[in-house]
Amino acid sequence: MNNSAIVADGRPATPLVPVSVPLGPTAPLDLTVPVDPTAPLDPTGPGSTRSAPERTARMDIAGTRVDLCGTPHVISVVAERLSGGKPLAIGSVNLDHIHHFGGIERSRVNLPTERPTHEWLLLADGQPIVDRAQDLTGTKWPRLTGADLLPKLLELARAQRKSVGFLGGTPRVHEHLRTALARDYPGLEVSGYWAPDRSTVEDDRLADDIADQVRAARTDVLVVGLGKPVQEIWIERFGDDTGARVFLAFGAAADFLSGDVSRAPALMSEHGLEWLYRLVHEPRRLFRRYLVQGPEAWLRLRGAYLVSDSDPSAGRPVGDDAVTHRVDRG
Repeated sequence: MNNSAIVADGRPATPLVPVSVPLGPTAPLDLTVPVDPTAPLDPTGPGSTRSAPERTARMDIAGTRVDLCGTPHVISVVAERLSGGKPLAIGSVNLDHIHHFGGIERSRVNLPTERPTHEWLLLADGQPIVDRAQDLTGTKWPRLTGADLLPKLLELARAQRKSVGFLGGTPRVHEHLRTALARDYPGLEVSGYWAPDRSTVEDDRLADDIADQVRAARTDVLVVGLGKPVQEIWIERFGDDTGARVFLAFGAAADFLSGDVSRAPALMSEHGLEWLYRLVHEPRRLFRRYLVQGPEAWLRLRGAYLVSDSDPSAGRPVGDDAVTHRVDRG
């Protein structure tokens, strides 16, 4: 087991490196097209709502990579990784993610985007993230939230006869989740439910024991709902020991699925106000995240730049600090 992938303040950090993400079951995603900051903008560039269902792109926000794509791409990638290749971890990038992982020089922890044993697919979740992506690419990208993706990925697991395990939450949530899964996903194989407390997660020996239990249960897909940045840290440090093929760092997605936590009304979600709904319902827990940490992370969006794009004619980096990068092939 390698426990060096995540480091705390003051200790040497593993450098961030690009990751090659497959496009589908048969073809790798080619993100080697560099973006030319001197090229003229396309008439349908920034500010437009150009539609490109098959398009993928990648941008960088303060050292955090964001993979821009649609739901079909995510489903395709997961379907492939359930069959072979490197295990895949999927995370959601919002302002909270930028706070914890954005900015190598000041971040509390460092999340490598590629390991010899697994890769990350980091999706645009927060509304400010997708707004900035539209500025850079001229495409109206969808918000890909864990809560929206989890039902589709459970359907995929059921269709492929893969087992799903749930790590995080409480025994109460798991009881409700068990009922919801039996009702809505009959035939889905659930390998187990694990509800460790914080002290267990932070103890290397106990956390490793959980990983061993996940492996013994023959878990193919592990839904990790420990909250940021704990869930990402746990996957980095112990995920390889579980033998799982896919990790879903989806926060409260399982809580929504169980019915224990209600989602914002569709109208608020569609206008990027889901954060406000959650703040009103959980002010004590979320006040600092949204009203103290959030604004500082939002300011970091100004330095975001486009790394690569499968449709480079649609836009280019904006801002004085835009940089051209090249992503290595996988």
